[in-house]
Amino acid sequence: MSTEPVLGRVGRPAAGGDRRITVAVITRDRAASLLRTLDALAALPERPPVIVVDNSRDDRTRRAVRGHPALTRLLRPTANTGALGRNLAVRHARTPYVAFSDDDSWWEPGSLAHAADLLDRHPRLGLLAARTLVGDEAAEDPLNAVLAASPLPPEPDLPGRPVLGFLGCACVVRREAFLAAGGFHPLLFFGGEETLLAYDLAARGWGVAYEPALRARHHPEDHGRSGRPFLVRRNHVLTTCLRRPWPVALRAAAALALAAARDHPGARRALRETLARLPATLARRHRLPPRVEHAARLLDRQAAGGPAGPAGEEGVAR
Repeated sequence: MSTEPVLGRVGRPAAGGDRRITVAVITRDRAASLLRTLDALAALPERPPVIVVDNSRDDRTRRAVRGHPALTRLLRPTANTGALGRNLAVRHARTPYVAFSDDDSWWEPGSLAHAADLLDRHPRLGLLAARTLVGDEAAEDPLNAVLAASPLPPEPDLPGRPVLGFLGCACVVRREAFLAAGGFHPLLFFGGEETLLAYDLAARGWGVAYEPALRARHHPEDHGRSGRPFLVRRNHVLTTCLRRPWPVALRAAAALALAAARDHPGARRALRETLARLPATLARRHRLPPRVEHAARLLDRQAAGGPAGPAGEEGVAR
């Protein structure tokens, strides 16, 4: 799949502000939601450069955002890149740190500057997971409690709480670390893609931490999201096959096969697509280092409802 952009720079970042961090936004056919996000990002005191990756099939989004004061660069791949659009944005960023948003999420004032300060002070820190607040009522995303309850022991050279997961639209990465880890994996495309990146960062010695003082706002829309549970099921199995010991991978595959046999929604499609991707998965398989596998096993126990508590749908403990 080609991801070469067909449109480059469309504006300049505002003068002043925090020049350490770029915001990368991925979008597809949701111009109104994207404009709301850009308005929120334009109002931030950090005034960050904003790169938008537009996976749309037509020019409506481009026309809608043309001239927006927040927008520094609009990238339009020749095909839908899914979560891989974030990889494209990071490659085009010119700052040491990159924060991710979707077209329905943005950052609260001061959070980006605080994230950059933490990354400045902690050179091994590769990714910061933020606290996510949902909707106009700023409700706690269930993943916040899972991240806060991470059973991984504190690390003296990292802030916050060590984790092996995050929400893709509510994190900040060190550009160097992200690119060294390969970014989001092409086999997963979209849906539960975060865990594999956390594994790959940790395998290379980078820290992944949850810091609730960083706050992202998320206003999800339900329409167009019906395929997500199927994608999360598929990508959970692919992630275990790519990085975990065979007994762990086989248990995940068996659970998916049983769900398909029982005709759980989306399970048969997830199983078909998992099998179709299996040869490519096996060709790219490599095991986690023992220290990261140990951490992953602690999180497996958390997900199973052990002493650490139950896990949410995504991020920490798949």
